[in-house]
Amino acid sequence: MRDDPNEIRERLEALKVEHRDLDEIILRLADNPAQDQLQVTRLKKRKLQLKDAIARLESRLIPDLNA
Repeated sequence: MRDDPNEIRERLEALKVEHRDLDEIILRLADNPAQDQLQVTRLKKRKLQLKDAIARLESRLIPDLNA
């Protein structure tokens, strides 16, 4: 997957889907006051990790202007 744009795009789409799914789960859990806050915190941390991974992959799709 080093520099294959198609593979990067596929991985990027999978991460975006996971990120959206986590967003929905977190919103549902936040509506329940009896919900374990540790679980919500872990899900939010994973969501941030996904956001960072998405940003890294998106930057790899930007052409290198120095080439």
